[in-house]
Amino acid sequence: MSEFIALAQGLQWWHWWVLAALLAVAETLVPGAVAIWFAASATVVGALVLIVPVPWQLQLLVFAILGVVACLVYRRYRGTKDLDSDAPQLNKRAAQYIGQAFTLLEPLSGGSGKVQVGDSIWLARGPDAPAGARVRVVSVAGAVLQVEPLD
Repeated sequence: MSEFIALAQGLQWWHWWVLAALLAVAETLVPGAVAIWFAASATVVGALVLIVPVPWQLQLLVFAILGVVACLVYRRYRGTKDLDSDAPQLNKRAAQYIGQAFTLLEPLSGGSGKVQVGDSIWLARGPDAPAGARVRVVSVAGAVLQVEPLD
């Protein structure tokens, strides 16, 4: 404990900025948007210490309070915002096919068959139809395309 106190008593502005840089690097490696707010707090404390001599106890307290408050404010702000995406189906591969027409590779017999999608083959469910028929994807159930014949 005495080593920590001795180390803390020697805190200077550049120590905080080095900590801020390390936390910013950690944010790029570990997801979660937590380390970046503590990096910002360390930057603020470093700037404060550069301008005004601040006791080490107050430096640590300000760092902790700013970090926690910044995280809480971000979580509240982030929770109220809908993030619009230019590709909302990016990680929902099957859902990207809804509304598109494809050719049956195998007949839909007994409600199931296979459909050719690009260079891959997908399971399909729908009303009976012969191989080679054109079908439109109307919905997705897991990795199975729900299809209906094109008129």
